[in-house]
Amino acid sequence: MVNGDGAQQVILVQVNPGEAFTIQREDGQFQCITGPAQVPMMSPNGSVPPIYVPPGYVQQIIEENGVRRVLVLPQAEFHPGGHSPLHHPPPPPPHAHLQAFIPHPHHPIMPPPHLYSGMAGSTGDMNAQYISQYHPAHIYSEQDTHPPHGRTPFVHRDERANKTYERLQKKLKERQGGQAGGGGSLVPSKDSPPLSPQKSRGTPPAGGDLQNGLGYKGVEEQCQASATVTGLGTECPGRERDVEPGGREMLIESLFHSHSAFVLRVQAMYNCLHGNPSEPVSFTTLSCEPDTPSPPRKASGTKSSLVLQWKAPCDNGSKIQNYILQWDEGTGVFEQCYYGPQKQYRVTKLSPATKYSFRLAAKNDMGVSEFSEPVDMMTSCSVPAPPLRPELIQAGVTWLCLQWNRPVGSPKEDDIGYVLEMEEEGSGYGFQPSYDGDEVSCTVRNLHRSTKYKFRVAAYNAEGKSNPSPMSEFTTAPDRPSCPCKPSIKGKPHPTSFRMTWDPPKDNGGSDVTEYVVELSEGLSGSSWEQVYRGSAMECVCDGLKPGWSYQARVYCLSEGGQSPMSETLQVQMPAVPPGPCQQPRVVGKPKAREIQLRWAPPQVDGGSVVCSYSVEVFAPQAEEGKEVYQGPELDCTVCGLLPGRTYGFRLRAANKAGYGPSSERTEVTTGPGAPEACQPPHIVCKSPSCAVVSWEAPPCNGAAVTEYRLEWGAAEGSMQVCYTGSGMSHELKGLLPATNYFCRVQAGNVAGVGPFSDVVLCQTPCSVPAAVSSVHDEGDGPSPLLYSPSTCLGLRWEAPCDHGAEITSYLIDIGERQPILTGPVTKYIIQNLQPDTSYRIRIQALNSLGAGPFSHTFKLKTKPLPPLPPRLECTAFSHQTLRLKWGEGPAKSTPTDSLQYHLQMEDKNGRFVSLYKGPCHTHKVQRLNESTSYTFRIQAFNEAGEGPFSSVYTFTTPRSPPAPLKAPRVERLDESCEISWEALPPMKGDPVIYCLQCMQGNSEFKQIYKGSATVFQLANLSSSAEYRFRVCAIRQCQDAPEIIGPYSSTITLLPPRIETPASSSSMGPKTAEALRPRRSLTDEQFSFLIIALLAVTSILIAVAIQYFVIE
Repeated sequence: MVNGDGAQQVILVQVNPGEAFTIQREDGQFQCITGPAQVPMMSPNGSVPPIYVPPGYVQQIIEENGVRRVLVLPQAEFHPGGHSPLHHPPPPPPHAHLQAFIPHPHHPIMPPPHLYSGMAGSTGDMNAQYISQYHPAHIYSEQDTHPPHGRTPFVHRDERANKTYERLQKKLKERQGGQAGGGGSLVPSKDSPPLSPQKSRGTPPAGGDLQNGLGYKGVEEQCQASATVTGLGTECPGRERDVEPGGREMLIESLFHSHSAFVLRVQAMYNCLHGNPSEPVSFTTLSCEPDTPSPPRKASGTKSSLVLQWKAPCDNGSKIQNYILQWDEGTGVFEQCYYGPQKQYRVTKLSPATKYSFRLAAKNDMGVSEFSEPVDMMTSCSVPAPPLRPELIQAGVTWLCLQWNRPVGSPKEDDIGYVLEMEEEGSGYGFQPSYDGDEVSCTVRNLHRSTKYKFRVAAYNAEGKSNPSPMSEFTTAPDRPSCPCKPSIKGKPHPTSFRMTWDPPKDNGGSDVTEYVVELSEGLSGSSWEQVYRGSAMECVCDGLKPGWSYQARVYCLSEGGQSPMSETLQVQMPAVPPGPCQQPRVVGKPKAREIQLRWAPPQVDGGSVVCSYSVEVFAPQAEEGKEVYQGPELDCTVCGLLPGRTYGFRLRAANKAGYGPSSERTEVTTGPGAPEACQPPHIVCKSPSCAVVSWEAPPCNGAAVTEYRLEWGAAEGSMQVCYTGSGMSHELKGLLPATNYFCRVQAGNVAGVGPFSDVVLCQTPCSVPAAVSSVHDEGDGPSPLLYSPSTCLGLRWEAPCDHGAEITSYLIDIGERQPILTGPVTKYIIQNLQPDTSYRIRIQALNSLGAGPFSHTFKLKTKPLPPLPPRLECTAFSHQTLRLKWGEGPAKSTPTDSLQYHLQMEDKNGRFVSLYKGPCHTHKVQRLNESTSYTFRIQAFNEAGEGPFSSVYTFTTPRSPPAPLKAPRVERLDESCEISWEALPPMKGDPVIYCLQCMQGNSEFKQIYKGSATVFQLANLSSSAEYRFRVCAIRQCQDAPEIIGPYSSTITLLPPRIETPASSSSMGPKTAEALRPRRSLTDEQFSFLIIALLAVTSILIAVAIQYFVIE
């Protein structure tokens, strides 16, 4: 059906066995159909289209039961066994929905000459070796060719069909004109082989479309209608697929595969009406050329050969017979290097280190596939040439840094390694390898100092190793010498110089010492050093020093290897000399009558030692010899025992550890007048308990009239204070305390000074009434008696006042409106029968035999409110060893402002309640309990008012404990099974313990495979390519309760065994084989050791960080 209007007939062209019929598909490619087969061709007007008959063949039309068949048969003189000539196909249809072949006998379309231009030696025709050998195909029955419902195939076209046909003919001529302009068509000769189909890039696979336009004619309706074709293929039997509804004729491509059997049937539809399906029609699709193969890969290679391997592509229904391997030597043109059925080929006589390109095509009876993508491969290089001799970059004491160049003529693509060999002078071992790698430089370490070494280098690659390079000799640098021996003093040191000597270092570092350097430092701090000698001698004289000073000396040496460390320090103490003369001592202040204070400065020259003592001599008037009155380290002294108004002479000298120096010049000093003598003890008369009168007599004036007296008075002998200063001979004291001891003394003074005090006199005042109570305290915070209640009682405590000489007999407590309370001589009292939460004003008065003392200050105290009731106790969480208890309303944690506190107690085995918690929190966790045990608790609340009553008893029971977690099970693989074992647990308080083993295969879920009391289980029928994981847990079987399942152990993995083929194991190196071995899991001991090592390293790092950042 064309455009839904006009009839077309399907002409079946029958191809006999051993013959071929070539047609052109819509995409421009040619397809060769081998017999026996029936090729459907569309006839627009119902007449038999003319078919091109090659030479040697005749055309015959057969009509059977209304069905016409066109037979192309060979003539009588045709000899079988030759190649069948090509049937020239008609031009392709102009539209994709017309998959028919309209014959055009006058201008047959031939395959283009560039169809097989990709093959070596092709000039438009294929070589004899590529001729396809056709095989018999499926033979269709004649019943399949009858039109359905017996409709005649000859139907005249209407006007609409004629217009459609003319439009198609016009488009067909335009396409033929374009192809003729491209070089014309070539008609193959009789003896030329048939052309094989060639697939273009970007076309779908040969097995995915029905390219020959195979279809089936359905019922032709005169009105607008459509038909649905359902198909059933042999590759998926029992599955029926619907094709989109269409007209009377359609082409189905996407459902078919090459060389596959299918069954079709047709069902007509008109609006919502569906007709009955037709009888099924079976057919088999044709074979085609193979798919494009994958590029070949390099199996092995040398410098002159390459071994290539490839895999067979999909043959699309026809067995692949040969492979075509082409190569490009760098000229850009591919040439054939192999043709045959093998999947491996060795290319020989190649150039070393050269890149070649290869591509591959497959060939079967249907033709040759497209070539694969080109792949580049390179041959190995030849043995490299010997490198140049190695060169020295830098020399160290224990290392030499060498470099060398790449061998001349080696290509950049060649992977070259180097072997550096070394020979130590005098070792006798010859050249030994010291480096093997691909770098052109290396540093040879762990060498001896100042030693000559010989080096040579050789290059190698995959083909072998080159000859060694010329030999080079290099010497390591000498090391710096060790420090010289500790210097020593030669002879006895002088006050300003000394001679020192030293020994050479024990190790000169491989070179001779050239000179020594001596450094000197003043003092023992060593803060600054000065060079005093530099030369080759091993002794020197240090002069120009200060007597008595301490010096430090050290020495180091120099050689070709560098500077040595400093020697040990020599400490030298220079001898001291006596100090120089001092300046004259001077008088400090005004001279007194009986003493003079002198002060002086240290001598300008101390003689090299600290001045440790001074000596002062006094000379009486007109006396030649002096008397030493002071010797000591101080810079001043007081000379006593002198007479007033006399002239005395003084001189000074200093001394150090070397002795006394010369005396200073004499100093003359005159003493002043004297102070009065001491007074007689004063006389005291008490006028009342708080008043006394003191009087005294005048002492000797000692040459100067007394101008004033000073009276000192105090309650303690050592803490008296001046209470009177004047010229009077008596003084009255008021405001004294009764029954108190007082001390007093008097002192006289004149213009010369103040005389000494008189003897101390003791006086006691008369007794009196007690003093007032100073402070009153609340006794509620201390230990309370049994009958004390803070809500109705107030505990008072006060300090006893002074009794003023008479013992206190009682106290009077005044609490305001109530009657005063009289107590005995106590300092504590509890006032009872008070109102709760009430304030009271309290004052206390003391009484003795002389009367009542004054009241104390008023103190305000308050009784506390009534104590709180106990809260309700409940258990919020529990386990086999712990119970979490909660009471009251409030936060779990306490706050500083909480005044209400709680006291939680638990009953012990003896029936006594012991304290568990006391504080403001509302929760408490009881730990270290036994499983399945009942415990009794009670709680009490208390605050400022006191402790409230205990609550009723609460009993809570802990549950049974689950089994402990097991370690990871151990798995041992057998042939096709494995044995899993795990540790055993003892019974838990008489309850038996069983085990549950679970397994997970691949990424599935864990499934139970065993449950019982055994500790070993064997799992059979293991998959050799699957990975298994196992875990185990313990289950406690309680007698009167359900089972308790413990936690699962860690998972252990059983990896599948690795099977290596001989080819892969031979091509892989030792490193690859070692990498493919399954890794062994760590044991428990190894894992524990790893954790301990990580903790140790972490502790060290933390200690170092604390030392560096915190301490320093």
